[in-house]
Amino acid sequence: MWSRLRLRPATLAGQFLALQLTVLFVVVAAASVVSVQQSDADFRDTRGAEMRAAAESMANIPAVRQPFIKGEVDVRRASLTSYTQQVRTNYQASGVYLTDPDGVVLVSSDFAGRDRAIDLSASTVQQLRPWSGDVDDFGTPSIAAQVPIINRRLQLVGIAMVAEEYPSWGERARSALPDLLTFAGLGLGLGTAGSFLLSRLIRRRTRGLEPAAIAALADQREAVLHSIREGVVAVADDGTVTMLSDSARELIGLAEDVEGSRVEALDLDPAVRDLLADDAEIRDHVVVLGDRVLVVNRNPVIERGRRVATVTTLRDRTELLSLQSELSARESITNTLRAQTHEFHNQLHTISGLVQLGEYDEVSRLVGTLSRRRAEISDAVLAHVEDPAVAALLIAKTSLAAERGIDLVVAGGSRLPRLDPETSTDVATVLGNLVDNAVDASQSVGGETVDVTLVVDGTTVRLTVTDTGPGVPPEQVGEVFRRGWTTKESTVGGRGVGLALVQVVCERRGGAVTVRAAEDTSGAVFEAELPGAVVGDVSGTATATGGEVR
Repeated sequence: MWSRLRLRPATLAGQFLALQLTVLFVVVAAASVVSVQQSDADFRDTRGAEMRAAAESMANIPAVRQPFIKGEVDVRRASLTSYTQQVRTNYQASGVYLTDPDGVVLVSSDFAGRDRAIDLSASTVQQLRPWSGDVDDFGTPSIAAQVPIINRRLQLVGIAMVAEEYPSWGERARSALPDLLTFAGLGLGLGTAGSFLLSRLIRRRTRGLEPAAIAALADQREAVLHSIREGVVAVADDGTVTMLSDSARELIGLAEDVEGSRVEALDLDPAVRDLLADDAEIRDHVVVLGDRVLVVNRNPVIERGRRVATVTTLRDRTELLSLQSELSARESITNTLRAQTHEFHNQLHTISGLVQLGEYDEVSRLVGTLSRRRAEISDAVLAHVEDPAVAALLIAKTSLAAERGIDLVVAGGSRLPRLDPETSTDVATVLGNLVDNAVDASQSVGGETVDVTLVVDGTTVRLTVTDTGPGVPPEQVGEVFRRGWTTKESTVGGRGVGLALVQVVCERRGGAVTVRAAEDTSGAVFEAELPGAVVGDVSGTATATGGEVR
């Protein structure tokens, strides 16, 4: 086995040349057989006609016919022999015979076969019809013509046969050899040139890699596709899937191997199908597929200035999104507490100064005012929001907004009961990011208020946050939820994540978030829907008479 492998050419050009030579030898061998057979057919047709003409000429010579008609063959044997020898010489035959009606040789050109019968097994000469074909000329394969000699009463009185033996295999090979050598030489030259050019072309197309290297790359490709956790999908320019990793098949929900199928024919979610079918470059696009959150990146493959394919990668960020959502809520609370700490420090400094001045009545009034304000904010929020986490978030955000000169207003019609923990976390994430965004936008142009509305419709929580900022330009409405989009300075880290996170959280729960221009101000209105289980009685949530929380 190893010896056979060592004899095999290592290079692609050598393998093609060996293949071409093998094919050439097979073709030459087949051409040799065909050439010999064609030579036999030509010999049979050409010499058969000549033998027949010679036999007919001899049978029609009166000096040959009369001895057979009169029964004087023995008397005229010498003259008949001279005729047969003359015919043999003139037509270069190997044997000329004159026989009786039964085919027994009476006269022959070389005195061979006398008193022996010629081969009449396939002949029609005894039916008075001339015949030509293959015969056994006394042990020698030959082409022969047999012509009847008849009398005036149309009776068979003798047979004239002229035969020529077939040339040997060596003679036939020597006759075909010049053509075969020419053909073989031409084929070898063309095969060598073709193998060289083909190997050059293939090496250029395969980046100079030999078959062993290509096989190794294919094995490595399969190993990588089966091992990486990130999904990879390659789609050709005509929309055909050319590569699909195991992780991608699992992430987008395909059970069978679909390589070679067109994207539009696959049983996929429309959002995923559109992403795979498109050819534009995308970065960190978030798609919610069932209970999974996928981050999609797509890059076109350009060859010689032309797009030939696209490669799409899919990353499962479901668990990371949950952590990011929780971290966002914690970060929002941390920032709020930091702002409140700053506010409390200022108030404590004021109280400390009044104490040092001995203004104890002013200290008492200030503490009472601060306590009432805190109580009013807490009571007013709890009158509309029963869920502890969301209520605590709104109370903290109200203080934070006030420090920045913005009134955070909870609309009097807001009603939010206690929610299940998962829904409460998502509502807090969405509300916190929308409020932060609204406060930033309002402060940037000197706005004064941010309105918040929270209602429950069946099992769906609906949030509305209206700011008094610059609004969202119509041409950017479709971009505001894209990861990385922001109107703030690009030097600030972590920007452009909040609204993208809001969209993903809403879509994961089967809801949505939209933005539109405010009717009464120049700001923007963000509306979010989060379907989820609700715990508690919606109608009995409000315990105060209503009003707005400031």
